[in-house]
Amino acid sequence: MNETQIIITLHDSLARIDAADWDACACPETANGARPQDPFTTHRFLKALEDSGSVGPGSGWQPQYLTAELDGQIIACAPLFAKSHSQGEYIFDHNWAHAYERAGGRYYPKLQMAVPFTPVTGRRFLTRPGFEQTGRSALIQGAVQICDRNDLSSLHVTFCTEAEAEAGEQMGLMARASQQFHWVNAGYADFAGFLASLSSRKRKNIRKERRQANDFGGEIIELTGNDIRREHWDSIWRFYQDTGARKWGTPYLTRAFFDRAHETLRNDVLLVLAMRDGNAVAGAMNMIGASALYGRYWGCVEDHPCLHFELCYYRAIDYAIRHGLNRVEAGAQGEHKLARGYLPVPTHSLHWVRDAGFADAIAQYLKAERQAVAQDIDILTAYGPFRKTEMEDHE
Repeated sequence: MNETQIIITLHDSLARIDAADWDACACPETANGARPQDPFTTHRFLKALEDSGSVGPGSGWQPQYLTAELDGQIIACAPLFAKSHSQGEYIFDHNWAHAYERAGGRYYPKLQMAVPFTPVTGRRFLTRPGFEQTGRSALIQGAVQICDRNDLSSLHVTFCTEAEAEAGEQMGLMARASQQFHWVNAGYADFAGFLASLSSRKRKNIRKERRQANDFGGEIIELTGNDIRREHWDSIWRFYQDTGARKWGTPYLTRAFFDRAHETLRNDVLLVLAMRDGNAVAGAMNMIGASALYGRYWGCVEDHPCLHFELCYYRAIDYAIRHGLNRVEAGAQGEHKLARGYLPVPTHSLHWVRDAGFADAIAQYLKAERQAVAQDIDILTAYGPFRKTEMEDHE
């Protein structure tokens, strides 16, 4: 670093960083009691991952939290991990790893600046207000130097903001684009107002799906804060295991994470459960931000028509409208979300590769990929469910 007064430090545990210092960078808006914009970068969420053993020894996600200190004060920090694989990232670089190792290099370990297992856009360069540019520059330079000095193959900053992607690219990192499907609140008064913005065919289909879902033979409830009891987490764990086993084999989160969530994250969580005879037969877990609802996990022990759509998408939309939230982010992938009001949006990441020749090849690939992603977004948006005037409003 050119400015010697900025001290860059790696921490192998979040316990070594005071929660107030971390959150002053990650979520300064909470100082006055407000809800965090991004619940996933709060000290309590990342600490729950670590305390539960979801990250750390044996997980392939070894904490290396990064801080930048100026005049004795932490002005910036970042959730950084040494990775021994590419699982749980949702921005795929498996082909890069294979090509790198076929050429005789060692791709792992690499550094990953991300929230583990969480494909949600948010700030990755967490800075105190007033230190945005200085702190971000210090974190980028520090992370790159750590990679270079330790002969690590690469640094990956995934699901960063568009502004961070632009700033990182200006500092020499390679920008990558991908896409997700988000629902955007256009100021709807209620769910009926949202339906009125759709084409007649899509509106009728959603009404039909909601009727089918709610005829499963029980009731659907919403729980947050102190209304969530420990037995509810037993159900969420069963659902999470079932979905994880079908989608990616071994679930990323441990059972202890959900116990920790009960202790420290209940006010950040919305559970939507389908109950029958006192038992949860299906459910969805969401995280609540100041302006967005984030769908995270879904599962069931019984199959019922359209219940997945109701719990994960329609109830999330309804909750967002009732609570004045700007959008719903329903996680990675899933073009089936398009017909249910979720439109494609770009997501961003940054990459640095130590080998210059390999970096040049990746840069060419990323340029073509960005063009393809932009074209896909344009095409998919044109097939959206909104009436033509509404589609023009969303463009």
